[in-house]
Amino acid sequence: MYFLTKWMFHQPRSWIETNFQKRECIKFIPCPKDDTKCCCGQAQITHQTIPGIESGSPGDLWLPTKHTRPQPTDAYGTIEFQGGAHPTKAQYVRLSFDTRPELLVQLFTKEWNLELPKLLITVQGGKANFDLQAKLKKEIRKGLLKAAKTTGAWIFTGGTNTGVTKQVGDALLLEGQQRTGRVVSIGIAPWGIVERNHELLGHNREVPCHSISSPRSKLAVLNNRHAYFLLVDNGTQAKYGAELILRRKLEKFISNLKLHPFTHSSTPVVCLVIEGGTNTIRAVLEYVTDSPPVPVVVCDGSGRAADLLAFVHKYASDGEEQPVLESMRDYLIGTIQKTFEVGLDQSEKLYQELLQCTRNKNLITVFRIQEKPEGEAQELDQTILTALFKSQHLSPPEQLSLALTWNRVDIARSEIFVYGQEWPNGALDEAMMQALEHDRIDFVKLLLENGVSMKKFLTIPRLEELYNTKHGPANTLGYILRDVRPHIPKGYIYTLHDIGLVINKLMGGAYRSYYTRRKFRPIYAKVMNSYANACRKSSTYQYQRYAGANSLSLVTGLLPFTSEMALFEFPFNELLIWAVLTKRQQMALLMWTHGEEALAKSLVSCKLYKAMAHEAAEDDLDTEIYEELRSYAKEFESKGNKLLDFSYRQDAEKAQRLLTCELHSWSNQSCLSLAVAANHRALLAHPCSQVILADLWMGGLRTRKNTNFKVILGLAMPLYIRQLDFKSKEELQQMPQTEEEHLENQNLDNDDSDRSQPDAEALLADSYSVRDTKVHENGKVSLTDSDPAQFREFFNLSEYNEVKQHQPLRLKKKFYEFYTAPITKFWADSIAYMFFLIMFSFTVLVKMENMPRWQEWYSIAYITTLGFEKVREIISSEPVAITHKFSVWAWNMWNPCDGAAIILFVIGLAFRFRPNTMDIGRVIYCVDSIYWYLRILNILGVNKYLGPLVTMMGKMVKNMIYFVVLLAVVLMSFGVSRQAILFPDKQPTWSLIKEVIFQPYFMLYGEVFAGDIDPPCGEDPSQPGCVTGHWVTPITMSMYLLIANILLINLLIAVFNNIFNEVNSVSHQVWMFQRFTVVMEYQQKPVLPPPFIALCHFYSLLKYCVRKAKGEPGMSKFSFVP
Repeated sequence: MYFLTKWMFHQPRSWIETNFQKRECIKFIPCPKDDTKCCCGQAQITHQTIPGIESGSPGDLWLPTKHTRPQPTDAYGTIEFQGGAHPTKAQYVRLSFDTRPELLVQLFTKEWNLELPKLLITVQGGKANFDLQAKLKKEIRKGLLKAAKTTGAWIFTGGTNTGVTKQVGDALLLEGQQRTGRVVSIGIAPWGIVERNHELLGHNREVPCHSISSPRSKLAVLNNRHAYFLLVDNGTQAKYGAELILRRKLEKFISNLKLHPFTHSSTPVVCLVIEGGTNTIRAVLEYVTDSPPVPVVVCDGSGRAADLLAFVHKYASDGEEQPVLESMRDYLIGTIQKTFEVGLDQSEKLYQELLQCTRNKNLITVFRIQEKPEGEAQELDQTILTALFKSQHLSPPEQLSLALTWNRVDIARSEIFVYGQEWPNGALDEAMMQALEHDRIDFVKLLLENGVSMKKFLTIPRLEELYNTKHGPANTLGYILRDVRPHIPKGYIYTLHDIGLVINKLMGGAYRSYYTRRKFRPIYAKVMNSYANACRKSSTYQYQRYAGANSLSLVTGLLPFTSEMALFEFPFNELLIWAVLTKRQQMALLMWTHGEEALAKSLVSCKLYKAMAHEAAEDDLDTEIYEELRSYAKEFESKGNKLLDFSYRQDAEKAQRLLTCELHSWSNQSCLSLAVAANHRALLAHPCSQVILADLWMGGLRTRKNTNFKVILGLAMPLYIRQLDFKSKEELQQMPQTEEEHLENQNLDNDDSDRSQPDAEALLADSYSVRDTKVHENGKVSLTDSDPAQFREFFNLSEYNEVKQHQPLRLKKKFYEFYTAPITKFWADSIAYMFFLIMFSFTVLVKMENMPRWQEWYSIAYITTLGFEKVREIISSEPVAITHKFSVWAWNMWNPCDGAAIILFVIGLAFRFRPNTMDIGRVIYCVDSIYWYLRILNILGVNKYLGPLVTMMGKMVKNMIYFVVLLAVVLMSFGVSRQAILFPDKQPTWSLIKEVIFQPYFMLYGEVFAGDIDPPCGEDPSQPGCVTGHWVTPITMSMYLLIANILLINLLIAVFNNIFNEVNSVSHQVWMFQRFTVVMEYQQKPVLPPPFIALCHFYSLLKYCVRKAKGEPGMSKFSFVP
């Protein structure tokens, strides 16, 4: 027991005990009215006596600083208010009246984990209970709660369950019913007037408490709707006033705290007066005459002091003299006497105090229940916030900063952005930066409406700061960044190059962000170096980039705007990507509605969200994050589809150009290629997309019926091509073309003496110049200007009707358009492939001679040239890095499969030409033929009916792999047991694996091997002896067949059925989505099929070398497409 007591006494004190004290009266001074009581309020019987300190005489003045002693506080912890459906908790602490306010702020922030207030509302009023009008009571409750919740304010009250504090508690009760974030309400009450305060004694206790006061007691209970209590102790008992000095000091200290790191404003304080007595008038006078003054909002109609202040304010004039009030002097003094039940002298004193208040009329705002001309009732929260603006003489930027901090766009719209308001340079840019960082959507809208230019605002440093901001919702950017930047240190500052790597990873394919391009790097380095130098020269702010401090926005506002920093032609595109990557959906939707390229922005956002959802699933994040990102992607998917549908209904031709034009700000992609990347099937199935694909598929042909038959006939009999219908020259000029076709057409036009003339629509649509359209990889299309000299004679609008719109093609052009049409290439390739299969089948089916037959030579030539074509596809793809080229090429599943089959054929070919390994080579040929027959599925995928079925097969195979894992577990469990029981004397050989798997596997297909499962055995000499446990095998076989044949196989059938229903419901979209890939593939293919494709490769290589030697433009990169 001794050691326990010693440990308790030596236990370290908490921070609260160390820094806060209580007060105890140490000298008994008789009260003049009752000499049995001390001036501190305690009876002589209970008053403590200190040896050496004698009692005072009745005339002595009792002072808390002189006659009390401080001791460590002995009361702090948590109060649990009982009586409700759920107990409400409140933190409390007993402290001395002379406690330093900085310690209190530290208590709030460090111990009670409160954020510093963005507004302080101190409520003054009567201590005694009173009633309010029902309408006024409703408005005060609603307005006070709204003002506190929307601005992040603290509310200071008296803390007890009486008078005005009780009214505030009723408002907080309404807040509790809404079950939203709790308002920070701090009650500052005297320790001595708290009823049953002895129950609160203890260190870090949880004290149950009922907020019910005794009717006969002069003490008061605490209000059960407050969250925090400061119980101020000056050594007195049952006396008010101990808290007044501490409360005012704390209010003043908070008013001097900086509101926000990026603003010069201090925390605003406003006093709300509801009812009140004589002390309330004096408190108002102190507020309006203090330095700096505190604005006061008076609730007219609440009674007593508030009504007097409102009346005086109404008739007060702006000058020093108050003739109207002086004329009503006697009336006012009489009203004061009746209201407060005081004598004449005190009434005159109160009258003078009221007059002094009116000298600061601008600091007092009266809230009245009345109807505005528009019919909307005035709200208390707007009155409180506008009173601050009117009284504090803040500059417009400071007012805007306050409104931003409070997130009150209504106040900013009505009070700040008024007609004729002038703004200093950079002020609105700084506000825009804060609005973006804190995700203030309405403020961004307001600032855009009031002249903020995003093109001038968005610079490289600002965009980088936005990516590094700690504000806003939680996002997954950090997880994805670790994939592209492993081992990043804590507090790492993201650069735009890092963000570009993230974008490239999420977009996939050939997409390259502007931030990762080579031309961006020197610009970025130059801008950031000049930016850092400007920040170092600033006397107020220092560049703390690598210190992790986000102090860039104000410095950015101070820097002069230069053309070097405004590098973003479409700033809303950059901000959209920022909003998507940081998971700010509403901000992303706002950026989508502004700026250019709305369709492309919706597709990029859709792709980014889908990729982020996939990454979230890979990182095993919460399912809610995955679902949230998927829902955001669907929202942008829907918006993109609706936008295209609207555009198509307005102007079909322009909508088609919208889908196929090259977008330089989106890695030179087109909307079609972005839709493929985003797997946006609905957009690719849209009639607008299908019209484009049908046009590209047909090339220069114009046939409506029996198209496939006519194309095959044209391939078989070239003279039949003259009988086919072709598009006019003007229509071909409006069609997308490959880059090589564009150059070939220029050569054909140079040979043509009869230059064709553009039609009126083309001239109008292309700003009076004809533009040729070039198709690149993945559906990209770019427009190049033709020679305008030949069209100058048509610039007169009166001559548009004379333009010839239907000019037939020359024979040479017809042959060119026929053989370069994707549909022709498809059928030529398919026919050549079927002929190859016949030749290859003949090769493997007949006896293989030492020297290959011509059929085998043809097969070798076909596969070899096909291999060179695959190499060409890799080299001519968009990306720069070879690994990236390969990954883009391998995106199509058939490409890596083709590569593997070609390599296998080459291996077999090497074995085939050696006499001793010819049979091995022939077997490899036979195995390789399996794939070449399965490759027919790729050709069948073009068909409208077979294409979705091929897709179903692919998905079923993918799901079957998971099923095989389950099946292997069951199969091995039975196979090993069966083999071990029936054949216990086996020697270790590789054939054991086959014997374990062979019979159980074929049992799945109905072959049960009944004789081997339970072979006959016994004591009969003609029968082998029974092995131990032979009877177990039939039992395990029955269980195996039950699980494998019935359970797992039917499970697989159910999965396949689900896949069929899923794909069949969107089969039309699936086929149209596949159609795009096929059209783009054959758009880029050479004219001749393998093995004759070697001629195309040689011809294209020769042309490329000639153009490079001549230095002709038009071939920006190596391409073999003829």
